Amino acid sequence: MSVPIVRSLAELRATVAEWRREAAKIAVVPTMGALHEGHLSLVRTALAKADRVIVTLFVNPKQFNSAADLAAYPRTEEADAAKLAPLGAHMLYAPDAGEIYPHGFATAVTVNGVSEGLCGAFRPGHFDGVATVVAKLFLQTAADLAFFGEKDFQQLHVVRRMARDLDIPIEIVACPTVRESDGLALSSRNVRLSPTERQAAPRLASILFAAAARIADGRPISAVLAEARAAIREAGYRDVEYLELRAEDDLKPLEVFARPARLLAAAWLGETRLIDNVPVSSPRCVVGVPKSTATARNPAAQVSPTRRETAVAMS
Repeated sequence: MSVPIVRSLAELRATVAEWRREAAKIAVVPTMGALHEGHLSLVRTALAKADRVIVTLFVNPKQFNSAADLAAYPRTEEADAAKLAPLGAHMLYAPDAGEIYPHGFATAVTVNGVSEGLCGAFRPGHFDGVATVVAKLFLQTAADLAFFGEKDFQQLHVVRRMARDLDIPIEIVACPTVRESDGLALSSRNVRLSPTERQAAPRLASILFAAAARIADGRPISAVLAEARAAIREAGYRDVEYLELRAEDDLKPLEVFARPARLLAAAWLGETRLIDNVPVSSPRCVVGVPKSTATARNPAAQVSPTRRETAVAMS
């Protein structure tokens, strides 16, 4: 059993038109390949909610800030197709750059507001690239549903706002972050970590969970964030780009914890940039676990291979 691979827009649209004649509900899972369990969890969820599922594979040059980073991004189409086949995905759409950005292409999609700050402050133009390619994939696939992981929480907000503002008739479905057994959020970039860096990497998640618990307990936000920044550096990360508390629904910066929130961070471990985020729950319940339990006292213990507290499709 293999997943059909489509490379041209014409073939994609012909197949989608046939599915439409069958009144099928269509889902799309946009990815840049190098698929891991986080991506596969998106595909499984999509298969449960739609009749036909398209997984896209396109390493988008417009969302990279350096040629070296683009060149280093893993290309593993054959392995990706092998992972998708047993799941029952109905198509792998793997266009080349000329199919997405044909000669003379001169349009960019910019989403203001939610794209500002956080990753947007350190990766200029990144979210323009994301919004542009995702808008094209939505229009090319004409899908009813699109599935994105919450690990890239700012990206999720950018995509939602873009689809809403451009009146693209698609439902954006957010899916929870998938983590390794030691808490590290799954990412295609994790393969770049050295053995020593891989051992240190999960500390980012455990520090975020602990900080979220303290904020939920009513500790001063500025003090908690300062302590968490120091802890991340002590864990072996060489630079913390940002560590911020933002509102869950609109990504507005929060100085007071009075509504559902996310604690978001980006930090460099060696030459690898890692991002993560965790929810900050109500004072009576820390990340979904009653504070009276042992895991509430030890936030790192809340993470397990199947723990889904908040994945990345496009990273």
